[in-house]
Amino acid sequence: MEMLGSILELGKMIMVPIREFYNYNREFGENLKNLKRKRKELECGRLDIESRLGAELFPGKRPKQAVQLWLQNVETIDGEMEAIEQEASTRKYSRVHIGKLACKKIQEVEELIDQRGRFVDSLVVDPPVSRGAVLPTTTLVGESTAKRTMEKIWEHLVGEDIRKIGVYGMGGIGKTTVMKQINNFLLKETDKFNYIIWVTVSKAFNVINLQNEIACKLNLDLSKFEDETTRAGELKLELESRDRYVLILDDMWEAFRLEDVGIPEPTSANGCKLVLTTRDVEVCNKMSCEKIKMELLSKEESWNLFLDTVGRDILNTPNFEAIVKEVVKECNDLPLAIITIAGSLKNVVHASEWRNALEELRTSIKGPNNIDSAIFERLRFSYKRLKDEKLQHCLLYCALYPEDYKIDRYELIQHLIDEGVIPRMKSRQVEIDKGHTMLNKLINACLLEGGSYNIFSNNVYFVKMHDLIRDMALQIAGPKFIVEARKGLQDFPDEEKWGKDLVKVSLMDNYISKVPYISQRCPKLSTLLLQNNFFLRSIPDSFFVHFHELNVLDLSDTSIVSLPNSVSDLENLAALRLKWCKNLKHVPSLAKLTALRRLDLTGSGIEEIPHGLEMLVNLRFLCLDDARYLKKFPPGILPKMSQLQYLKFDWFSKTLKVNGEEVVSLKKLEHFEGQFYGVNDFNTYVRSLEGGGPSHYALFVGEVRTGDLFGKWMVEGKTVILNDCNISLLPTDIQTLRINKCHNLRSSCNAPSLKYARELKSMYIWECEEINDILSYSYIFPLQSLEVVELQHLNNLQVLFKEERVASIPAVQPGTFSCLKIFTLSECPNIKKLFTSALLLNLGNLEEISVACCEQLEEIVAAASDGVEEKAKEIEEGVDISIFPRLRKLLLWFLPELKTICSSNNVIAGDYLEEISIKKCPKLKRLPLSMRLIKGQLSPLPSLRYIETEEEWWELLEWDHHDMKNVLKPFCRPSVMLKNIQMEISSESCCRFLPEI
Repeated sequence: MEMLGSILELGKMIMVPIREFYNYNREFGENLKNLKRKRKELECGRLDIESRLGAELFPGKRPKQAVQLWLQNVETIDGEMEAIEQEASTRKYSRVHIGKLACKKIQEVEELIDQRGRFVDSLVVDPPVSRGAVLPTTTLVGESTAKRTMEKIWEHLVGEDIRKIGVYGMGGIGKTTVMKQINNFLLKETDKFNYIIWVTVSKAFNVINLQNEIACKLNLDLSKFEDETTRAGELKLELESRDRYVLILDDMWEAFRLEDVGIPEPTSANGCKLVLTTRDVEVCNKMSCEKIKMELLSKEESWNLFLDTVGRDILNTPNFEAIVKEVVKECNDLPLAIITIAGSLKNVVHASEWRNALEELRTSIKGPNNIDSAIFERLRFSYKRLKDEKLQHCLLYCALYPEDYKIDRYELIQHLIDEGVIPRMKSRQVEIDKGHTMLNKLINACLLEGGSYNIFSNNVYFVKMHDLIRDMALQIAGPKFIVEARKGLQDFPDEEKWGKDLVKVSLMDNYISKVPYISQRCPKLSTLLLQNNFFLRSIPDSFFVHFHELNVLDLSDTSIVSLPNSVSDLENLAALRLKWCKNLKHVPSLAKLTALRRLDLTGSGIEEIPHGLEMLVNLRFLCLDDARYLKKFPPGILPKMSQLQYLKFDWFSKTLKVNGEEVVSLKKLEHFEGQFYGVNDFNTYVRSLEGGGPSHYALFVGEVRTGDLFGKWMVEGKTVILNDCNISLLPTDIQTLRINKCHNLRSSCNAPSLKYARELKSMYIWECEEINDILSYSYIFPLQSLEVVELQHLNNLQVLFKEERVASIPAVQPGTFSCLKIFTLSECPNIKKLFTSALLLNLGNLEEISVACCEQLEEIVAAASDGVEEKAKEIEEGVDISIFPRLRKLLLWFLPELKTICSSNNVIAGDYLEEISIKKCPKLKRLPLSMRLIKGQLSPLPSLRYIETEEEWWELLEWDHHDMKNVLKPFCRPSVMLKNIQMEISSESCCRFLPEI
């Protein structure tokens, strides 16, 4: 019986896989149909979530982590489902194998669909409430005058008697600069006020806009409330919940009732204060403020400010001081006038030019005695002094943007190219360089301000116009410009403003929902800017019939569904910008627009390529990024657009691919992003670049098929990024190399041409399963120029260098790593030693070392072995030899086997050391730092800012000098990260918490 039972069990075990095999084979077709249905259902769910997210993701908010993870999982599984469908169509695998994969994937999809049902509440979360923002400030001009004003403001702010303060004075006198300094001082004085709220009001006052600006600073969403009264109530409740705040309203032009906006009356009970700046003292009176007048500079302050701006060397020229003083006198002690006029006279060294400038100044201000007119004339003088029509046009173009607007430099330069302000040059990059040069000249002439802000860890560089300079520019433009940008408009300007001399119209950033038919002919109108009118859904079909000279049309970020047919006749149109017109489905024929140089359809809703695209023989810029509904790009079009310099497709698209051979044929192409087919291998494209192709390597993201090999790769500028593919031929002047998931790669030396890459500065290698070393010692050229090395997720990495004992070649060649500045290593579990002692001679420029999550790592600098050169032995046998002389940052995290940073005879030079962060390195017992003895006492490291570590580890350290611990103790700070994370962090997960790794 036992034998029979065993036979039956065996039979069951055999039958189960046979039954599964039969079922998967029989239900193959049904499983595939079900998979496609589930894929479509999941795609609809994704679109719904993304739509909700777009509606809820207001400034200051961020998506919930669960929502982000769900969207990432959907993206991943969608790719897996597409791969299954492709395998089914090619019949590369058996029906049983594919049927089994489909069944498993259907279950995973159903789980994701079920998870989506949990997102019933909001998809976003508010960030932690901030006390306020630190504002960028310039140096205070007229120190004593500004200081007196600041002292008066501060006295009223910290006192109990005054609740509302009004700072007034003429434009350009420095009110905003003083208040920015006050804002930043208040943020430091944490015991004075809980919140500091800064809002720029500007000339185009509008209750709705002001409510939005204040609400944005409070992370309050008022979009669901339409009428001003309800919004005021919501804003009042939010402000009342935050007692002891200072509300700063900068640049007010007219008074208003606080209750109309929703601002509670500041009282001693709520501890709040209101500060406003204005040019009009009557605004202070009507708002019942304590008035503080901003005075003009003293004569001495004016003189010093002028010299600081124009350069004090000007006084070295004989007999110049008298004429310079006369010019300063004409500035009437107004800071903005002094700065702009001095800026316009920089590098002017001939007395005749200074005398001529003085005469122009005196002549220009003999008009009306009106103060504003006098200021404008002084600013107009600086405009005239540019003596370059292109620079003047550039400045006037900046006035088309809203007041106090931070204009993205790159975007502005693109627009100046479109407008013809920057003329056609030999390449796109040369034009961009020319644009930056022009903007820098305007900044140097003090007619624009430069700056940057950080978004998603990237710096965005911008320029900004002082509102007085903008007013001056618009005064110069006169009736040629209609500029109603960000004025809260709901209707188009009256038709009588659209005259025959009109050249540029800017109605950007408004609430216009309807465009009327304009019967007035505008034969000179060249620019029409309607971007960021989100409520705009339609434009009359014949709207453009009277605008035949239109050169630039911008309808970006509107809700238009169809572009008017009259666009088809705009034969002089050079730029058509339709970015993020998500509802746009119809674009009329573009066949006649042969002058078009830019067509931007980023994020549009078009489903097919516009008719007549192949006729755009002068097109230089074509962007179809994020055009999700566009399924194909017909062959035969690209070769006809031979002037293309910039070409971008949505490279996340599963279906939109272009013929790679057609891309290669575009000899003027400088920038390409997208997926392609038809190019045999990586070498084909690189050879085309080096052999008569574009002078700048293209940004290239694509799919490559070589036999069964499937991969993606990218080239940007002189950067090569390789994903999932073989390395073969690389450009000889490559500067940056990124290698991702090239699992067949065992060493970067496998790239035969890498040894000739003499300009290689940065190398990033991530997630290559087979790689066991980075470079051979005999590959000297890239090692001599490398400045950055970053290695991550290399499971098989055992050594940095494969030692090749070749006769006549030393183990470490001269110059190896001699330029290296930044070295990063993380999640490489099998490496035990980093730098050899023989290499130390060459690491004199190393500034940052970051090592984390390497489970077996024992030494940062390995002890000398018997096989190294005699010179290296001398280093090992010396006494207290300093290493890494320029090291600024040392980060060692989650290294459970790390025993030493360097040998007992070595210490890290401390002259430049700023940051030390050591966490979860339990076996490390020595912190080898070089510290100077001054009069027998250890001196603190001169640049050290902090040592971040665990207190327990610090107490167990063994010190080279008995006083080191006490001298360094004040710089220690506990590891906040480790205190706050209430979980056991393994080395597999640690890098999620690493900064800059």
